[in-house]
Amino acid sequence: MPTVLRVGAYRLYFYSHEPNEPPHVHVDRDGDSVKFWLSPVSLAKNIGFGARELRKIEKIVNEHQDLLLEAWNGYFG
Repeated sequence: MPTVLRVGAYRLYFYSHEPNEPPHVHVDRDGDSVKFWLSPVSLAKNIGFGARELRKIEKIVNEHQDLLLEAWNGYFG
C-alpha cells in the first residue's frame, strides 16, 4: 500500500492490487476509511467518516488531485 501523501491525521494511499479500477485514492484516519475517484473527484465508498469530515477530505483530494493522478499513473503506468 504505497502512501502517496500525509495531511494532518490523514494518510492518502493506493492498494497495489487495484490497477484495473479507475484512478482513485484511499484515505484513512484512525479506524475510518474513505475511497475517492480522482477524475473527476467523487466519493466512491465511505466507512465511518461523518459528512463534515468527508467534505474536508474531499477538499484535500481536490487540492492534490494533480499530484495524486501523477502518482497513480507513475505507480500503475
